[in-house]
Amino acid sequence: MGNFGLTEIILILLVVVLLFGGRKIPELMKGLGQGMKEFKKASKVEDEPEKMSAEDKKGEKS
Repeated sequence: MGNFGLTEIILILLVVVLLFGGRKIPELMKGLGQGMKEFKKASKVEDEPEKMSAEDKKGEKS
C-alpha cells in the first residue's frame, strides 16, 4: 500500500479529470494549496508556545 507507479497515478489523474472537468482542476488545486498553507501556519503557531514554555523552563533552572 502506498507504492504507486506511473500507471496508477495516470489513472487517478484521468478519473479526477473525468469527475471534475478540466476547468475545475485549477480551482481545486488553488484551494488545496491554500488549505495546506493555512495548515502549516496553524501548526507553526501551535508549536511556538511549546517552544517558549520549554525555553522558559530552561531559563528558570539556571
